[in-house]
Amino acid sequence: MPISLDGALGIHQPALEARIKRAEVLANNLANADTPNYKARDIDFGAMMQQAQQNLDGLAMEKTHDRHLDTGAMAADSELLYRVPHQPSVDGNTVDAQQEQSRFMRNAMEYQVSFQFLNGKVTGLKKAISGQ
Repeated sequence: MPISLDGALGIHQPALEARIKRAEVLANNLANADTPNYKARDIDFGAMMQQAQQNLDGLAMEKTHDRHLDTGAMAADSELLYRVPHQPSVDGNTVDAQQEQSRFMRNAMEYQVSFQFLNGKVTGLKKAISGQ
């Protein structure tokens, strides 16, 4: 019985990709903390994980023709949301640098946890293949 690598790794690989994308968005927010009228953005991580779970379960929409829309790309773009500020600045910027740094560090720690889970899965697969 063949094992699919995607099935064996489960949700951990899409979780890592989502954490990487969120790190990029949060870093962009931090870089623009002093830019007038810049609006802080974030990713709906839960929605991304639901989409990934549907893809793993085989419930995702399939693109059967070249002219069909790519629903995966649309879902990824729709998960990038604007953040509602606690206290917007006078210049219209909605980035709170301390909160962004906190979110960035938490995301980095959660990335490490996801990476450790994925590493454990790969190590287990290697042991199973080699018979150790």
